[in-house]
Amino acid sequence: MHPILHRHRILGRMINLDQSCRKANGRMRAMRHNPHHATDDPETVRRLIHENPWGTLISINSGELVASHYPVLLDEDADGLEVLTHVGRPDEVNHGFGDREVLLIIQGRNGYVSPSWYAPGATRAPTWNFSAAHCYGVPQILEEEENLAVLARLVAHFERQVEEPMLLDLDWGRPVARGTVGLRLPIARFVCKVKMSQDKDPVTQRQVIEALRAPGPFQNPQLADDMQRTLSQG
Repeated sequence: MHPILHRHRILGRMINLDQSCRKANGRMRAMRHNPHHATDDPETVRRLIHENPWGTLISINSGELVASHYPVLLDEDADGLEVLTHVGRPDEVNHGFGDREVLLIIQGRNGYVSPSWYAPGATRAPTWNFSAAHCYGVPQILEEEENLAVLARLVAHFERQVEEPMLLDLDWGRPVARGTVGLRLPIARFVCKVKMSQDKDPVTQRQVIEALRAPGPFQNPQLADDMQRTLSQG
């Protein structure tokens, strides 16, 4: 089974990134400040990565913005938050990995919220509920054998959920793995937002959850589960 490889390079001078992540003194600024939806709980970030193991890796190289999309895996053995991943060659050159910080974006479940679901008297503004983490760190390039072991772990992580798992044969995978560069990303800091209608009244919250579970164009029961979990935590 081939490792999952996918890459995409975005070129252009960095003016802004979704109006929230800008170049400043060699670093990237965090997403829009909204303390009502912010969390500094590393376990929330850990769960977000575990449940959504597909990330966007962003760096600035020679004044250009470079973005790649790859599967990620939490290193459960690490003391802190660390992510294991890989890029397909020549993305390591495109990103210019070295001693510079990169940004890993993990996007959780998200979806549209219609004002028609609100309680009477609520502000009739449509919105979008979401969870996302911006994780910052300096990537460490893995040795060839460690990269192969990480690719095997990555395949096993997903294959164990199917009826007849096809694990990565190391002898077969070794030459394939040479077309990739393995990375360990210790997360030095993060900005995490979980927006799940916390600013709405209880009746609206309940009706939004019910609407997300009901059949329709915006049915999203998993987002409803996230809302219920977030709101129950106060």
